[in-house]
Amino acid sequence: MSDRIFFSLAALAAVLMVALALVYPQGIGKRSPKPFGHETYYAVEARKDAAEAQAKARVKAAGALRTPSTPTAPMRGPH
Repeated sequence: MSDRIFFSLAALAAVLMVALALVYPQGIGKRSPKPFGHETYYAVEARKDAAEAQAKARVKAAGALRTPSTPTAPMRGPH
């Protein structure tokens, strides 16, 4: 086999392996960085849970603002 053909094929194989390494997951459960990787299931669920907790806290705070506070002393008006 000619050196010209061999080294051309070797260079092509090296380029293909580097391209595959860019998009293939890196280890168990760990994804490649953007734009190639995808968000993991656990990251999506954690973000959803945090958003739900924030929404509940906002509703609770809004409800606390709406309830009138009871005065500690009777109000006095002009006599």
